[in-house]
Amino acid sequence: MRNIAARHPHAGRVEAIFLRPARMQPIKSVTEIEALAERGLDGDRASFALPSRPGGGKRQVTLIQAEHLPVIAALAGHASVDAADLRRNLVISGLNLLATRSLFKDRPLVLQVGAAVFEITGSCDPCSRMEEVLGPGGFNAMRGHGGVTSRVLHGGRIRVGDEVRCVLQARPS
Repeated sequence: MRNIAARHPHAGRVEAIFLRPARMQPIKSVTEIEALAERGLDGDRASFALPSRPGGGKRQVTLIQAEHLPVIAALAGHASVDAADLRRNLVISGLNLLATRSLFKDRPLVLQVGAAVFEITGSCDPCSRMEEVLGPGGFNAMRGHGGVTSRVLHGGRIRVGDEVRCVLQARPS
């Protein structure tokens, strides 16, 4: 199980990059960005605070599965949803993000996203704002489809179209 949990059929792809400059402010779409180690994406509100602990917080960068967007739309009763409205930083296609969460605490799975490396830290549950964005029931339409949270282990440049690979990383002893 330890080896097959890290195996994926192929790499994914960055489809979109979004920054949330401040709470309740319009989201900004960019084609490339610098991921900052232990902080998040440069220009996103998560990156503004200095880390309060080694490694920084668990919610530095949020990722959502592009393939889940039609599911969220269908469950919310819409023909489609705009990924920007869901306020996640990265939209990823072709890689099952839910399967990037480690099954074993001593062997975390990490994502190589462009030149940056992220550790998946948990699920990205929807907030009550999804009721405003998607209408009544929007919160529940996103449950289980909201993506994942991560921290930046190694900074680097990320561009739309970059490859996303899941890799195994051993925890230091």
